[in-house]
Amino acid sequence: MFKHLKQDLPASLVVFLVALPLCLGIALASGAPPLAGLIAGILGGLVVAPISGSAVGVSGPAAGLAVIVLNGINSLPTYETFLLAVVIGGLVQLVLGALKAGVIGLYFPSSVIQGMLSAIGIIIFLKQIPHAFGYDADAEGDLSFQQADGQNTFSEIGMMMENITPTAVLISVVGIAILILWERPFMKKQSFTKVLPGSLAAVLAGVGIHLATRGDGGLTAAQLVQLPILQPEEWGSLITTPDFSAIGNGAVWMLGVTIAIVASLETLLCVEATDKLDPHKRVTPTNRELIAQGVGNTVSGLIGGLPITQVIVRSSANIQTGNATKMSAILHGAWLLILFLLVPEILNLIPLASLAAVLFLVGYKLAKPSTFKVMYAKGLRQFVPFIVTILAIVFTDLLVGIGIGLVVAIISILLDHFQHPFVGYRYEEGEGAGGTYHFDLSEDMTFLHKAGLRQALSRVKPGGHVVLDASSTLRMDADVRDVIEDFQSRAKEDDISLEILSPEDAEVTWVLYDFNRQAG
Repeated sequence: MFKHLKQDLPASLVVFLVALPLCLGIALASGAPPLAGLIAGILGGLVVAPISGSAVGVSGPAAGLAVIVLNGINSLPTYETFLLAVVIGGLVQLVLGALKAGVIGLYFPSSVIQGMLSAIGIIIFLKQIPHAFGYDADAEGDLSFQQADGQNTFSEIGMMMENITPTAVLISVVGIAILILWERPFMKKQSFTKVLPGSLAAVLAGVGIHLATRGDGGLTAAQLVQLPILQPEEWGSLITTPDFSAIGNGAVWMLGVTIAIVASLETLLCVEATDKLDPHKRVTPTNRELIAQGVGNTVSGLIGGLPITQVIVRSSANIQTGNATKMSAILHGAWLLILFLLVPEILNLIPLASLAAVLFLVGYKLAKPSTFKVMYAKGLRQFVPFIVTILAIVFTDLLVGIGIGLVVAIISILLDHFQHPFVGYRYEEGEGAGGTYHFDLSEDMTFLHKAGLRQALSRVKPGGHVVLDASSTLRMDADVRDVIEDFQSRAKEDDISLEILSPEDAEVTWVLYDFNRQAG
């Protein structure tokens, strides 16, 4: 892994800069201590990443769990009791990994996954607009439409117009200009840009502008990263242990299982998405990922951290900065730990407006206009679930939006099977009253073909001849056989002759044997 340090080191710094405010903001949105979010981010790098098989994924506290965590903290007697639920969630994830439940992620259509990526890109972009203008009422890392400050994604932008800070706007504009400049071909040829990524340059410029404008008209503390500052003798207070005496509390177990299921689902969805974004198209072993997340959540609960998942915002920033291996994810955790302990004062000089500029680029690359063109070119069956997923996520939250997109994708598949229940169809006029109907059945005739096949057979005219070509069919559900049997009963009454062509393979011929005997 160290031989790619030239790529992984700059990427780790960018991911660290993105992760820092997100860890603190998600903790705030979750009603947890800020340090809990920071601990989860550190463990996502130092514990989860080494175990994970993903070369690009970055783990940490997730915005998608914020509501569950907030409700859990408020409903349980103490924060220490909540930590026990996090430990239980991690152990359940270990069981899920051992049971090979990672395959679940493969059952989400690519149109929904691509819609999720684009939706997150749009949300990132919209959520950063107020921060770029110096209005920071909503915590960094909140991705839900309805916000904790009583506004929503769009009304927050309206509120921003009455609270613009010129220095923040200047920092944002300079940061965006640097990021665009770093993307130009002539800049990519410069040797220093390989060591100093545009994201880091934008942040350093923001710090410089902040230092130069401190005082009247400058940024307030609320417009900067706000890390708690601890003295070395206070480092022991970082760790909070769970209350194991609550192990018999049913509510704790229910919350733990809920955390495990939601965190696992978010992780598997993120894995599918990041594997699509990976320029090398490496495939992440999902069962191993569940085990890595389980270990991370168990440790996080034991020392006072929030639940952990693989997170698309940090992962996409990692990919876009050109990381090579998971060393970048490991190093980002090391930066979070070392710099928080040693130089928190310096980190607290970073303007949120600079980070907004960085996240603008991340959001744009996730939701590029070319993506919409590509999805539209694939046809409505791909485009409709893609668009519905985007709208649902933008106007609700990640899991609800994914669920709505999945339902639409399933409906699209059902309609397709209804309209095209077989591989081929042709009709030939004949001497008889009904003509000849040729139906070429697919290799796998499932219950999804039932409605379409029934409708097609119902259109056969009395006196006609039907050829069901099942010579390529390897599997046929009982539902489909029932449809054919029902048609045979009708065929006798309407003087319809039925011919069924069976597969030559003896192992599957038995599936259609009764039909051949009755048709013969």
